[in-house]
Amino acid sequence: MTAGGMTRRSLLAATAGAMAGGLARPGGALAALAAPTALGNDAGPVLFERVVGTLPTGGAARSINLRRNADLLGVEWTAPSNAHIQVRFRDHDGRWSEWASAAGHGHGPDAAPVTDTLFGDPVWTGGASAVQLRASRQLLGVRLHLIDMSSGVGARRQAQAMGPVALAAALPLATPSLSAGSGQPPIIARRAWAVGSSHPRVAPGYGAVRMAFVHHTENPNGYTAGEVPAMLRAIFLFHRDVHGWNDIGYNFVIDSYGRVFEARAGGIDEPVVGAHAGGYNLVSTGIAVLGTFISAGISSAAQQTLERLLAWKLSLHGIPAEGMVTVRVNPAGAIYSRFPANARVSLPRIAGHRDGDSTDCPGDALYGELPAIRGSVRRLASRPARLTLRLATPPAPSGQTAPSVNATGEPRVLMGALELLDGGAGGPPVPGAPVLIQARSVTRRGEVVQERTIAEAVTNAEGKWSLPVSSRASGGAGMWLRALCSGASGVGAAVSEPLHVPGVVSVTLAPSTAPAPSSPAASPPAP
Repeated sequence: MTAGGMTRRSLLAATAGAMAGGLARPGGALAALAAPTALGNDAGPVLFERVVGTLPTGGAARSINLRRNADLLGVEWTAPSNAHIQVRFRDHDGRWSEWASAAGHGHGPDAAPVTDTLFGDPVWTGGASAVQLRASRQLLGVRLHLIDMSSGVGARRQAQAMGPVALAAALPLATPSLSAGSGQPPIIARRAWAVGSSHPRVAPGYGAVRMAFVHHTENPNGYTAGEVPAMLRAIFLFHRDVHGWNDIGYNFVIDSYGRVFEARAGGIDEPVVGAHAGGYNLVSTGIAVLGTFISAGISSAAQQTLERLLAWKLSLHGIPAEGMVTVRVNPAGAIYSRFPANARVSLPRIAGHRDGDSTDCPGDALYGELPAIRGSVRRLASRPARLTLRLATPPAPSGQTAPSVNATGEPRVLMGALELLDGGAGGPPVPGAPVLIQARSVTRRGEVVQERTIAEAVTNAEGKWSLPVSSRASGGAGMWLRALCSGASGVGAAVSEPLHVPGVVSVTLAPSTAPAPSSPAASPPAP
């Protein structure tokens, strides 16, 4: 029960009613994608439910007439947790789809609540008037959650009615543009599919990028390019308003046409914590390919884009494409994991979702392509650079005691190094490279993220840099800082892991020729 006696279901109903009041009208290309057609009245997304009750065992199909259009659906049930659930649906032309998996696939936030209610992943229909459900075991408490994105028309029919408008519109690209790996691929901005209405619940969390998980969305293949913005918006609404997550679960989504979409808010160049791989969200980025790839592989356009996006994102954060990384299973998300809470497990730097969680995702066909994808990513990002950032006490002169670091403003030093990665290990230092120290600010619950440059440095002959810092205590939460090298001769862009500095921080510029203090490198925090 929520505050004021409102139940979770009544909250969802109120949310659906609010959304039915209409969408804000963006301009330009976004207006074309969001505009009403002659087939519908553009009333906005509507969430509704159908109670099914008990679903029989043995694969017997249960038919449900929806009585109104549903462009996306998901299944809720109470028991058992390990059932294999499938759904198929009938479109407005009376044709039935192939059977698709409607069970859960190990997605979820690391702060997942433990409840008796189970949810399957959302399945895109593009417009359905009836569905059939079947399960490997008897299901109890079955309920369908449905979303109408198209005012009863069907999102696929609506996209087809718009014709070339949905394809020709110049969709805005996300910023910033940082040339890491083989170059940053065009990433379509979140606002292109959110169209002003799909806001996160709260501001994003930030962790670290030490690996990437590859997913599929389990939506049937064969969708049109014009449907994709509505697909993403519907997945977002299901994740936020049915699952109760803060935002869409994935960091990036790739469609079969080779387009990359910014998904979860918080900054494409930041280590935004997603809800895509329970137990590992704090240390990974999640990339989903729209479609189901149990037996069919992804399109060549999607694979090329996936490889380029992985090369860019991993290189930017100083991560090699191949090899293994040891991470700890976050206890808060361990209900999804194949391994027990707090276990330290070794996973590929580019992993399939099934490597870490109890799931078939990203499908047998796509999972079988991952070794070749890793090789392609390595060739695209042959020598990424790693940039570090830490706060340290400067070494004391010989015979003196080093000053303590406290809230009175005693001297401290921001310091780090830039080095190339060779074979996954530390390689040659990068001298003479510009390094920017930036403070992050987040507004509109993560939809606007800015990195303000507050200091600059240049790496010395050993690839090191340092800047003196003075700080004083305050009642605020402090500042989040990062180091950024936007590129140097023969070196792509690189960002450090975020660093939290309590209190109000002011940075005094150091001469660019000043050598960095020679103190031991800080060990990275445990994931």
